[in-house]
Amino acid sequence: MQTSENSQDDFLFIDDSDEDEILDGDGGDTWQVLIVDDDPEIHSVTQLALSDLVVLGRRLEYLHAYSGQDACKLIEDNHDIVLVLLDVVMETDDAGLNVVKHIRENLKRQDIRIVLRTGQPGYAPEESVIKEYDINDYKTKTELTRRKLVTTVYAAIRSYQQISTVTESRQGLEKIVSGSSKLLEFHSIETYSQGTLQQLVQLIDQDVECLFCARGQGIIDNADDLSFYIIAQQGYSSVLTNQKLETLKDEQVNKQVKTCFTQKKHQYFDDSIYLYIARGGYRAVIYLTLSEPLSDIQKQLLEVSLTGIAIGYENVHLFQKLNNAAYKDWLTNLPNRLEFVRQLDVFAKGDYENEVAALIDLNHFSDVNDALGQDIGNLLLAAVSQRLQTLNCNCKVARVGADVFGIIGSKDCVTPDSLIALFQQPFTAGEQKLPINACFGFCNKEHANSSGVKVLNQINIALNLAKKNRVEHFAYYNPEMEDETQWRLNMIRQLRSDFADNRLELWYQPQLALSTGKVIGAEALLRWRTADGSFISPAVFIPLAEYSGLIVEIGDWVVNQACSQIKVLEEKGYSDVTISVNVSIPQFRRGNFVDTVLSAIQNHQVKPNKLELEITENILMDDPQVVIDSLVELKKYGISIALDDFGTGYSSLSYLQRLPLDRLKIDRAFITDIAQEGQSVIAETIIDLSKKMNLKVIAEGIEEIEQQERLLELGCDEVQGFYYAKPMPESEFLEFLKNNN
Repeated sequence: MQTSENSQDDFLFIDDSDEDEILDGDGGDTWQVLIVDDDPEIHSVTQLALSDLVVLGRRLEYLHAYSGQDACKLIEDNHDIVLVLLDVVMETDDAGLNVVKHIRENLKRQDIRIVLRTGQPGYAPEESVIKEYDINDYKTKTELTRRKLVTTVYAAIRSYQQISTVTESRQGLEKIVSGSSKLLEFHSIETYSQGTLQQLVQLIDQDVECLFCARGQGIIDNADDLSFYIIAQQGYSSVLTNQKLETLKDEQVNKQVKTCFTQKKHQYFDDSIYLYIARGGYRAVIYLTLSEPLSDIQKQLLEVSLTGIAIGYENVHLFQKLNNAAYKDWLTNLPNRLEFVRQLDVFAKGDYENEVAALIDLNHFSDVNDALGQDIGNLLLAAVSQRLQTLNCNCKVARVGADVFGIIGSKDCVTPDSLIALFQQPFTAGEQKLPINACFGFCNKEHANSSGVKVLNQINIALNLAKKNRVEHFAYYNPEMEDETQWRLNMIRQLRSDFADNRLELWYQPQLALSTGKVIGAEALLRWRTADGSFISPAVFIPLAEYSGLIVEIGDWVVNQACSQIKVLEEKGYSDVTISVNVSIPQFRRGNFVDTVLSAIQNHQVKPNKLELEITENILMDDPQVVIDSLVELKKYGISIALDDFGTGYSSLSYLQRLPLDRLKIDRAFITDIAQEGQSVIAETIIDLSKKMNLKVIAEGIEEIEQQERLLELGCDEVQGFYYAKPMPESEFLEFLKNNN
């Protein structure tokens, strides 16, 4: 700047004291004002002119720069500068305007107020520049009397305060909006409470400690009182979470939280605040320490924020209720099947090499419900769930089905021995003491599949195997089990398909009178010929048919085929030949079994005594009364009854007396060594017993002449076996009859 400007600086001392000065009461804080001018005297007279000025309760604090470059550096280093009194012409003609650009464009400081001053009117910036860069005022130094300078500074600082207030409010609202969006992601009360504290700390922008407090009933597990609990915390120890507020051991905080809750209003102090939250019957108190008192704007922003927080607090409670309804078992308050699958999903995907998942199936639980009622059954389930939770190893326990529980825990804790031990003592259900056993299926992490649903299926496979094990009532899953299960399902699927396509056949093994060698009957035996012409053994597919329930349909088909064959035999002159068919327990358990057999006889117009039903001792023992009742009814119509594999089961002789039998079959196990000395005792006993009961006796499995001769000596009536003929298709059987009868 030219030195000739200095002659114009006396304007700062013009006496205009007849005007009222713009002053406020004194305050402790200051406003930082930067004076930028290359003339040191301008700095002095400006500071002198503004001496003792108090604006909006604060005095002015001055910073000095003597070039545009110095000004830029000072503004970068001092974030509290509110006003810049800026000379336009300094080291260059546009040095002042470059400072303005740096403030607005580079530093992005839109809040700093700028007043341009120049002693050379010819260097005034364009009006567009003043508008674009938000310049508060432009004055030539000759215009600025002391009074006008004070007025200009006052207006600029008030403008700064208004902009700061708007900016702070906008930033606060942005924080509220951002925080509210994040809070929507939290679906549990604990995580929502923790997120709320984080939002409030960001909003007031202080390093504080805070607590989220509420009554624990309905929030904290096993909390059934009205005590205040710490739902979330920040700045304190994490061990306080879900503990009673009294655990904090701060009487003042304890008292003020209760006061805030009771009076239902916020409480502000210089060093702390207590915020009351209420919405839809859900209430809480937030306690925050303060490093400095809150401003009015901060209080207003808190009020706005708390409105959304209260709504969210109600929503998260409602979500928790929905979540409990979806993922908790109403009876035991344990996680239900859906939640257990989610826990298994975590187990499957996580690094839990030392953990195991298991299913526990209560044995004969339905008997308790049937005998003692559902209320006692429910009490028993609750008692079992409580005892399962006493394993004390941070296990996750769930109720997966009506009488099935799930558990995930350490391999060292969740073991067959530890679970079996839980069932050694009776369970208390009301006034009842009920002993109950269980079966257990396990799956180690090393064998666990990639998802919870698949792991549950794996444990189910092990559990089903455990149920069939008569020695050990537990099993650990291994991949071979699943391969076997898959094979079984594929075989059942193929069996259904081939049965529908008429690929099942009845083959016949002749039965002969031992004394004459005449064919008196045949046992009808199922054969499965696949599409490629190969055969699948009955030892393989009969158990599969029973397992799948298909045996009932197949059994009906067998009876009808046998009746059809009897009709064919009658038409060909073999009316004295009987056809025997095997019957399974699922057929007996079906309510209309008797009607089905009678209907087949009637439809094919055959003599009832030419159809013989064979049962085994195992079938008899499975459900004796049902079997006996059905056979007695069928016997009334003249149908023949045979007891197969006699002597290999565990049936009592009392059942033998009650059965309407026509003959007994001696199992091949007693025939194999019958010709050897001392090996025919059991066969001899069965033959003698049969004669005393007026029953025919037939021996099966004859393969040698010596066996036949010994049976003749013992007085056996009838025989069948490979020595005479193997099972054969219908055409070969008819040819066999032609050649032998």
